[in-house]
Amino acid sequence: MTEQKITRRGFIGTVSAGTAGIALGLPAASYRRVRGSNDRVRVGVVGFSDRARSALIPAFLQYEEELGFEIVAVSDIWNRRRQEAVSFVRRRTGRGIRTMRNNEELYDTGEVDAVIISTADFQHARHCIQAVEAGCDVYVEKPFANTMEDARDALSTVHESSQIVQVGTQRRSASNYIQADRFIRSGRFGDIIAVEMTWNVNQPGRWRRPRLVVELREEDTDWRRYLINRPYEPFDPRKYLEFRLFWPYSSGIPGQWMVHQIDTVHWFTGLPHPRSAVVNGGLYLWKDGRRNWDTLTAVFDYGPLDDESRGFQVIYSSRQTNSAGGVKELYFSNGGMLNLATNRVTPEGGLTRSMAAAMGMKRNMLREMSIAEAGGVETAADTGTDDATVAHMRNWMECVRDRKRPNADIVAAYNHSTALCMTIAAMHTGKRVTFDEAKQEVVIS
Repeated sequence: MTEQKITRRGFIGTVSAGTAGIALGLPAASYRRVRGSNDRVRVGVVGFSDRARSALIPAFLQYEEELGFEIVAVSDIWNRRRQEAVSFVRRRTGRGIRTMRNNEELYDTGEVDAVIISTADFQHARHCIQAVEAGCDVYVEKPFANTMEDARDALSTVHESSQIVQVGTQRRSASNYIQADRFIRSGRFGDIIAVEMTWNVNQPGRWRRPRLVVELREEDTDWRRYLINRPYEPFDPRKYLEFRLFWPYSSGIPGQWMVHQIDTVHWFTGLPHPRSAVVNGGLYLWKDGRRNWDTLTAVFDYGPLDDESRGFQVIYSSRQTNSAGGVKELYFSNGGMLNLATNRVTPEGGLTRSMAAAMGMKRNMLREMSIAEAGGVETAADTGTDDATVAHMRNWMECVRDRKRPNADIVAAYNHSTALCMTIAAMHTGKRVTFDEAKQEVVIS
């Protein structure tokens, strides 16, 4: 792809035709300012959330000195979070940071080169657009977009800029997933014929913040700014702090957990999105005023967009009401299974000699091995989620420095958003959902 500008329609057409592996042009010549090796990259935190304090900022601080970065400001519309951010950064670094009441104040200073965005689910794409338009590089949490309009606007804005954007699907920086990708793409695994994924917990308090809900006052925040482009409704502290339980601020299970796992399907196969989706589930047990489901099962059809005779199913299930089964990702070929919970390749389920002989075929059984061996390395694979977040943050910081493509770029963000929007439509309508390539829009059958 050349560095010349192309229209949104042209670019989206290219994305849909070339899918997730398309390389985005990142013309360094138009970068907002040229940095020398001794210049520090000034970073603002947009939204001092639980995720920011527990994972993102600690990961960033591991490399800020080595790579020449520094947190200089925080933007949060809640005054409490602004002061918490100041205290947190001072404890960790000994430095103070500036506080901004909103993103407009942050960008108007001209004092930040990059931002880490960790706000509410429905805000990620719009906040990314705002940062890119201000000339900042971006690390933005997932899910990237809950509507195709937000996803398309962000894709266009990022493409027309020279900014580095990394979305927080950190599996793309985890060594075990990188080795799995290499193994599958090598052809030694065989064609994927099925994928099974689960994410099961038993947590009635997941995404609840009851103590904070009673402490949050409307005058201490900016409710209208919080809503961005969502329909206005009166201030509700639960929808502010427990947004993952309420549509249209979050989709809950699919936006929080499914996008991580469905993103690996896009990555390993180069496919941009499902050909179709059907979803079932409901709010069966945790009836505490939430609106998003506590149980969900989705079935996706994947395969070449121009050849319906080839493909495979992805079955995704998740419940918040019983943790049996835990988190798993199983990829199947005719010769066996790749298990990303155990990080092993096994012949389990492969075509045995006796079964093959009846049809005059040859046995097809994978050799058992570790993911690391399958991917061509001798060291053991890292498996920790925290390690993946640290690696993902470092990848972004390095890409900001050298202007290379990050592991989870805007196309990866757009693709997981497409799968998410198809899932949301199927949830809300109970109907089979497909996707219109020309319009880049969800189609409800």
